[in-house]
Amino acid sequence: MKDYTDRLEKLRQEIDKIDEEILRLLNERAKLAREVGEVKKRYNLPIYVPSREQKIFERLENLNKKLGEVFPTDFIKPVFREIISACRSTEESLKIAYLGPRATFTHQAAIEHFGQAVEHIPVQTIKDVFEEILKEKADYGVVPVENTIEGIVNYTLDLLVDYPLKITGEVILEISLHLMGINPNKNEIVRIYSHRHALAECREWLTKNMPDAQLIEVESTAKAAEMAKDDYESAAVASEAAADIYGLHILERKIDRHTHNYTRFLVIGKTIPPPSGNDKTTFVFSLKNEVGALYKTLEPLYKHGINMTKIESRPSKKEAWDYIFFTDIEGHISEKKVKDALEQLQKKSPFFKILGSYPKAH
Repeated sequence: MKDYTDRLEKLRQEIDKIDEEILRLLNERAKLAREVGEVKKRYNLPIYVPSREQKIFERLENLNKKLGEVFPTDFIKPVFREIISACRSTEESLKIAYLGPRATFTHQAAIEHFGQAVEHIPVQTIKDVFEEILKEKADYGVVPVENTIEGIVNYTLDLLVDYPLKITGEVILEISLHLMGINPNKNEIVRIYSHRHALAECREWLTKNMPDAQLIEVESTAKAAEMAKDDYESAAVASEAAADIYGLHILERKIDRHTHNYTRFLVIGKTIPPPSGNDKTTFVFSLKNEVGALYKTLEPLYKHGINMTKIESRPSKKEAWDYIFFTDIEGHISEKKVKDALEQLQKKSPFFKILGSYPKAH
């Protein structure tokens, strides 16, 4: 028994030493980040550079694979995202507007992209996100644009056309609903709070596994989590972000009926970031009223060997049966072949607008 405890104590002492070294290095990194911030301010450079952060994640993930992946590679980005977020806060506090309230999936996407060490600003509508940036009350915004089950968020597309803002990044988030509560024993749960859509999405699991629990509808999954934190006999059906924010135990993961439910969120700001080497460009265009117009307009992409990954049509709202097309292609607008192809495409189109060039979701 003594050999066991002595061995355990020695291992814990080694871990403590490593933790102390990690902490020392984090402080060294923060000092360097502060110096970087001073240089950026002196030369009026942007504090947040998504392409730089993307390269950091990719480099460290590749390095971790070479080191044998004792530390899981899937956790490299979450760990370093928070380190980068905290270090960035020593340069300047970023303000991020998102479609609220707190603990929604849009809030979770904002955390996924920017980390916790920023000022997250919940607003009531998608339009408010755009307005907060224009009024310089926020540096960036996060808005939903499409879901694998529900489809496109058309309002977001319309606002991208109307507002002078750019897409600077994207987040692909798995939409999973979890059972959570302050009480770690789900057998003692007698009430379950959630939004009616979330309860409907999870009804099959709830009926089978919690048949005696009372299901109570509230205005949002975030509100459900907030209520559950003060009620030991209750649970909520909500997002993982809600569990983190309200300090709840996740009692059961992924209880919703859809197993492949993902939402794409766009990060919007005022300027297009520099290329990361793994980018996407989004633009919108209209067609001339002639035979083969769509083929002729998109032909420059084929000629320059550019892969189109998505195209979505929307009524232009100017004339009956007049449409505009939202399009994603691989590559950054600063690349010569992309720039040349889009210049040619623009000449063929009555209306054309670059919506953004940004790192692909990682």
